[in-house]
Amino acid sequence: MLERTNGHGQAPREVEAEVLRRYAHGAKKREAALCCPAKSRYEKDLLKKLPKEIVEKDYGCGDPSRWVNAGDTVVDLGSGSGKACYILAQKVGRKGRVTGVDFNPAMLELARKYQRPLAKRFGFRNVEFKRARIQDLALDLERAEAWLAEHPASNLDGWNAFEAECERLRQEAPAVPDDFADVVVSNCVLNLVQPRDKERLFGELFRVLKKGGRAVISDVVCDEEPTAATLADPELWSGCIAGAFREEKFLQMFEAAGFHGIEILERQEQPWQVVDGVEYRSMTVRAFKGKQGPCYECLQAVVYRGPFSHVFDDDGHRYPRGVRMAVCEKTFGLLTDPHGPYAGQFIGIEPHTPVAVAHAYDCSGDRVRDPRETKGRDFKETREGEAPACCSGPGSKCC
Repeated sequence: MLERTNGHGQAPREVEAEVLRRYAHGAKKREAALCCPAKSRYEKDLLKKLPKEIVEKDYGCGDPSRWVNAGDTVVDLGSGSGKACYILAQKVGRKGRVTGVDFNPAMLELARKYQRPLAKRFGFRNVEFKRARIQDLALDLERAEAWLAEHPASNLDGWNAFEAECERLRQEAPAVPDDFADVVVSNCVLNLVQPRDKERLFGELFRVLKKGGRAVISDVVCDEEPTAATLADPELWSGCIAGAFREEKFLQMFEAAGFHGIEILERQEQPWQVVDGVEYRSMTVRAFKGKQGPCYECLQAVVYRGPFSHVFDDDGHRYPRGVRMAVCEKTFGLLTDPHGPYAGQFIGIEPHTPVAVAHAYDCSGDRVRDPRETKGRDFKETREGEAPACCSGPGSKCC
């Protein structure tokens, strides 16, 4: 049994050591039960170009590469043997870029082994691999280790100097910088992170994405909380069981980190395993970055098409079916983006005359947009000579 040190039934150092050991072994010899198997939907013409070794020693529960496009800059968390990275390399093409991140030296060695031959086969080289913890994507561990080799820490002062160097590396030479990726993908890796680090992990997902970027994450989820016995078993941690997210909490973690447009793309119908009566299955979730920022009034409105009587967005705004609701410029863009998560669900209504000077907009409540607000100067006079609803008094410049 593991020593219980953090309230979740597992000792973090022992768990991390077991994960390292088991995945290092998996880099040398195929371990069929290392992760939740799922039906592979990888495009066959992309898969057939890869060496058998990295295909066989890949461990995952989904295929997030299906939601990546040509030209994208992609970060793959827990890149392992490099299989997904080399598939992504072909999908994003010569103008795209792929960065694989892994903590395990044995897996990185396997993935890097094929960089040159595959670049020659593809006709371009757009893949790199970094050693980092996925909950600390800024710290390049290979650079940190190189510094430590030259400046061994034999006392507390030495350790403090090493920590200062790590912080310098995070700031000046991050493994993955801020606002770097169009897409962050991961395939059955987030569950290997200890509970105490998971909030930080989702913050890192958010940090490295560009505004408008998206995370596409396949991972193992459970329908109930894992039992104490499960949490105390290091083999179940390395086997993607003990660290599984409860289904609804998985989505809540994205929301808490600031993502919007969060949706379940795939959910395995039958459980992969049942341990102590708890069901474990794979699920793929997509979430977007970009709802943060100031709100401006541009006299725009959106109409929710249905079929539900009303829906709420991630900021709690209510949209009744068929009603033109006033929204700020930012929300209008999010809800009507043809490539965004809400594509096709809302009708966007622009003002007849664009607003010359946009003013701050209060998004704290819901408001119906009067049709006369969007019609502009040509419709200023009504049938009874009253001012449009948007004009609050003499001198108003809203129309």
